[in-house]
Amino acid sequence: MRVTVVGAGAWGTALAILAQKNGHAVTLWAHDPAHLAEIAEAGVNERHLPGIPLPRGWHPEPDLTRAAADAEILVLAVPSRAFREIVSRLVGFQGLVVSVTKGIEFGTGLTMCGILEQLVPGALPAALSGPSLALEVARGIPTAVVAAAADPESARRVQELFFRPTFRVYTSTDLVGVELGGALKNVMAIAAGVCDGLAFGDNAKAALVTRGQAEMRRLGVACGARPETFAGLSGLGDLTVTCFSRLSRNRSLGERLGRGEPLASILASTHSAIEGYHTARAARELAERRDVPAPISQEVHAMLYEGKDVRRAVQDLLNRDSKAED
Repeated sequence: MRVTVVGAGAWGTALAILAQKNGHAVTLWAHDPAHLAEIAEAGVNERHLPGIPLPRGWHPEPDLTRAAADAEILVLAVPSRAFREIVSRLVGFQGLVVSVTKGIEFGTGLTMCGILEQLVPGALPAALSGPSLALEVARGIPTAVVAAAADPESARRVQELFFRPTFRVYTSTDLVGVELGGALKNVMAIAAGVCDGLAFGDNAKAALVTRGQAEMRRLGVACGARPETFAGLSGLGDLTVTCFSRLSRNRSLGERLGRGEPLASILASTHSAIEGYHTARAARELAERRDVPAPISQEVHAMLYEGKDVRRAVQDLLNRDSKAED
């Protein structure tokens, strides 16, 4: 199949490697033509996947319209904050579009596939999510993810596109649940990182992750997701890796906050999107709109957008009224 990967970050590049290894013709687009030229000339994406040699034979295309024109499948691997603008340039596309972006749009509460459905009526939207650190995937380390689409055949096509012995792809028809799991876990990872930065130990972090999953499930079910999805790869699986891995940018942001670094300096020092930063604002808004208790998301939002002291945010979480476990 002819596959165009839109976005030359770590995740887009890793997925392009998988697609080509499976025998598909791959076109790669990047928002920065100079970066695309660097990748083509060097045979490595040194900015995002240093030291990982890339297969030859990719077609680098700096023009998005041309990159999408001949594609049978589009894979969208762009930051959530740029997703609507990129998708608005693909309105005429008809075919399978796979979002691998994990986010919720502030103001609308839409997932990335929700934006696709709104702007590209001819598209068949699908999502790929799960515990999948790009560097490990690119190195061929065993990984399992889930491909979701309302249409089971679309999910199966995504499965076939990427499935390899070291990259197991399961399928689901709970598209909104898979997308919300992938987005909300980034907010929880920031909170988990704060636990690390404050040196709270394993008990506190395990409790945070467990209650974070419950919060994700509550909000997801209120949005029409199936509760069991949040015990799967895009829920518990992705939550676990993002909260514990040293490769997680979201966990790292929280850890640095917990150690007392100013948020502005943290954001200025990173060259990649930290999706949890943007999702925290959208998650809080969505929880309020759905009237769902989301105390962890609320406190992460307060730390990131209201300047709340990290220790005060943690104390307020601990001082909540006792309740039965849900």
